[in-house]
Amino acid sequence: MRNGRTKRFGAIALAASVVLATSVSLAQEPSHDSAGKAAPEPESEPESNGADEGVDDAEAGPARAAESEVREGESGGPPGRRGVKAAPGAAVPELVHAPVSAARANEALRINADIVYPQFVKRALLVYRPAKQKGYREIEFRRGAPGPYVAVLPAELVQSPAIDYTIELERTDGTRQAVFSTRAEPYRVQVPEDGMDSIENALSERLDERRSVFSSRAEYVSFGKSLATVERDDGQLDEREVNDRYYRIEGGYTYRPMRTISEFSIRVGMVRGSAPVPVRELLPGQSEGERFDVGLNYGATSVRFRMHDSWHIDGSMLANVTEVGFSVGTGATLHIGDPYGSKISLGFEAIQTFGLRFFTQVDIQAHERVRVSPIIEATNMPSAEDYGVRLLGEVGLDLGYGFAVAGRGGYQARQATSGGPSGGGTVSYAF
Repeated sequence: MRNGRTKRFGAIALAASVVLATSVSLAQEPSHDSAGKAAPEPESEPESNGADEGVDDAEAGPARAAESEVREGESGGPPGRRGVKAAPGAAVPELVHAPVSAARANEALRINADIVYPQFVKRALLVYRPAKQKGYREIEFRRGAPGPYVAVLPAELVQSPAIDYTIELERTDGTRQAVFSTRAEPYRVQVPEDGMDSIENALSERLDERRSVFSSRAEYVSFGKSLATVERDDGQLDEREVNDRYYRIEGGYTYRPMRTISEFSIRVGMVRGSAPVPVRELLPGQSEGERFDVGLNYGATSVRFRMHDSWHIDGSMLANVTEVGFSVGTGATLHIGDPYGSKISLGFEAIQTFGLRFFTQVDIQAHERVRVSPIIEATNMPSAEDYGVRLLGEVGLDLGYGFAVAGRGGYQARQATSGGPSGGGTVSYAF
């Protein structure tokens, strides 16, 4: 029985060997098409590790595509990714920029941008053209907040009505490319005027952009004869008539910002005259008449403030040297109306030891180039005890090209029985 089983098992093993050999032979034999030609062998696939053996064709395609995208990003992607550098021309630098639509006048303007592939960019340039100018200027973008790249236009360049700009990239190979707008058709940022800018521009245009003024004036004032009380050698008081008069010469410079500070001036001048009271003790070798001589050499500055379109106020300070020493002075004037046209002015001026004056002046713009001004003044200058009243008239004429002249004349008196004339003029040049 044991021999029978052994023979049966041997027969089965032999049959299995024959079948296996036949299968291997068929698998190694090349297939043929209908024409009897052998079909080409399929290309061999790259060897895969054990983890890939369970991935079918549907899953392998997207996996390989994702792997390909990652490798492309590594070869030339944005900053922050690792990998080999891309071949020249494989990546083009780009700009990410949100344009600014409007800006405030006289405030710095920040232009922000981001650069894709900055490793291929040598410089990023903001090319801008300020208002009312023809040529372009350049500012280089820098790292900064809120960034990542920022270019800052200074406040003095941000002026109404607008500012134009474009952005250009200069690549590492030296070529330059406009990536946002162009110089031929730049992007425009609107810069609206604020109220003060509008006022300044309107006044400046009205004055032909002439903000600086040089001026000189001279005036002679006589109150006629006044009675002066003097003490004689015997101690008795005596009255005598003296000439009550003075003249004034002054030169000045004025600049007109035409904003909250409408204008400011500096002036230098001198005054000489005789007062109706003795201003100092009689010195040895000095005549009695010299006791009544007065004068001062002064320097002054004044500022005009704009409170409203029709309300302006001047404030002034004065330092001077008189016949009795150093003294100071001050003054103020309120202007109601057009500062460079028809208006009324109310003011005063006080100079230590020399006197005080109050005045009102009405400027009437009779013609585009002609101004007529009646003036009333009350003063105790020079160094008088009594006030006198002055009635004056002034006519101003605009000669054009910045030149202007004015002439004044009138009459004044301290006493009903005596008075005298006055006259003077002003010459100015504005540029």
